[in-house]
Amino acid sequence: MTFRISTAPLDPPALARELLDLRAGAYVEFQGWVRNHNEGQPVEALEYESYVALAEKEGARILAEVAARTTILGAACVHRTGLLQLGELAVWVGVTAAHRGDAFDACRAIIDETKARVPIWKKEHYTSGATGWINCATRGDFAEPAAARVPSHPDPSGSSR
Repeated sequence: MTFRISTAPLDPPALARELLDLRAGAYVEFQGWVRNHNEGQPVEALEYESYVALAEKEGARILAEVAARTTILGAACVHRTGLLQLGELAVWVGVTAAHRGDAFDACRAIIDETKARVPIWKKEHYTSGATGWINCATRGDFAEPAAARVPSHPDPSGSSR
């Protein structure tokens, strides 16, 4: 089980070979590409940032959780960071299992949990020249990555929440 953040372009056939297992009767993969629009706005590029150490730790936790509740044989997830152009591969998930149902279910769980829990942010570059940060977990617009935001009204108790 492998989760990693990469600044280099992803090579799905090479990633799939890493999961080769002769016990597997099923292999499922998900590829997330940079598309040319989001919420009605034309997009020309995406820029991903991540807190790599935490992202890889949380990603590994997700893979372990999915493996513990399924019968998969192997799983991997790799997410890009940096500036990506239209059509580039931003995230790849691969899963092997004895049977297709477990492979499909696990693949979906891994990408859904990755989007919800892993500290990765994307900055959309619109064709108008404007940009906007998107938190992958909430899909909400932010002026900057969540890691850089500070609450406007700190907790009076002094705790960091």
